[in-house]
Amino acid sequence: MDKLVNTVRPYAWGSVTALPELLGQEPTGEPQAELWMGAHPGDPSRADRGDGPRRLDELIAADPERELGAASVARFGPTLPFLLKVLAPGIPISIQAHPSLDQARAGYAAENARGIPLDAPHRNYRDANHKPELICALGDFDGLCGFRRPAGAAALLAGLRVPALEPLIALLGAGDEAEALSRALAAALDLDGPAAGAAVRDTAEAVDKAAAEDPDGPYAPYTRITRDFPGDRGLIAGLLLNHVRLRAGQALYLGAGVPHAYLHGVCVELQANSDNVLRAGLTPKHIDVPELLEVVEFAACSPAPLLPVPVDGTPGEELYPVPIDEFRLSRFALDGRDREVDGRAPQILLCTAGTARLTAADGTALDLARGESAFLPATGTTTRLTGTGATVFRATVTL
Repeated sequence: MDKLVNTVRPYAWGSVTALPELLGQEPTGEPQAELWMGAHPGDPSRADRGDGPRRLDELIAADPERELGAASVARFGPTLPFLLKVLAPGIPISIQAHPSLDQARAGYAAENARGIPLDAPHRNYRDANHKPELICALGDFDGLCGFRRPAGAAALLAGLRVPALEPLIALLGAGDEAEALSRALAAALDLDGPAAGAAVRDTAEAVDKAAAEDPDGPYAPYTRITRDFPGDRGLIAGLLLNHVRLRAGQALYLGAGVPHAYLHGVCVELQANSDNVLRAGLTPKHIDVPELLEVVEFAACSPAPLLPVPVDGTPGEELYPVPIDEFRLSRFALDGRDREVDGRAPQILLCTAGTARLTAADGTALDLARGESAFLPATGTTTRLTGTGATVFRATVTL
């Protein structure tokens, strides 16, 4: 077992207080957005095995089968297949979508062929992997996820009574669902110049007015955008998406091509080991509209919160089922009774409440306080998990 030293990424959208509170640290006054736990080369965790801190990706590369297990290496290759994070948006995160595996491989190769450095601000593909993801709320969490039905999106826009939105409303009423959504999103993202600025301003004013009249109505979530991103055309694109509110313990799975934006709250995120993001707005970062439109899946959906289910044969463990094997997220709500964690696959355990103790088969023990995490190599032996009033998330793979 290795207690991990992890990196916090200070993106501008991060909360100033949420991650320091989780980690038991004093706020620095600067935004702290993402806590990374894993072996992604962009910001790998570090572990000390007696010879000083070493990068987790380097430890794995030195002996993949010892760290990951032969079954995981045979199935997913000699790298940790997942990346675990805690996200803490204080202001909305960019409207974005992630590529499929084929799209990521093609995009990564094409940008390499053009000689674009991996750390270039205008780079879209920083690796050749896809990025499906699962988020689980640690408290109330608001986001936008997936397209509304064209008729529903048209009704929402029409309710604002902004003349500049009439062309988008007309597009939403023409053609089949995919055509309507793709043309409306493209039109929203192509807005430019003085007329576009007026359209966004008028839309923002109408959203704020409607939300003031009905604080629990459908426009209220978008006031975070009007406040934090004045004049951003991402507001109009965001109105095409469903608003989702998760309560603590509820989760949401997002596959390739699903447009989304996280608005506010704190969540655990488990994803494939990738950092590929195509953005549509609400960000000072690089936006590539043509590439985004190639990646987005133009299909309406009605996202529903995902609830955990008990795991057969593992008392106390609750699983969030997802249609992918590269990552598996479950949690333990510890009540003083010993729980057992199977050791046939590589895993990261993250404590988000209380204090938990891990005890290996050889008697070695490790305590995790709130915000701390540990990497468990695939030793094939069982680890005992104990604690009272503690919550521990388990990130691993399905073999």
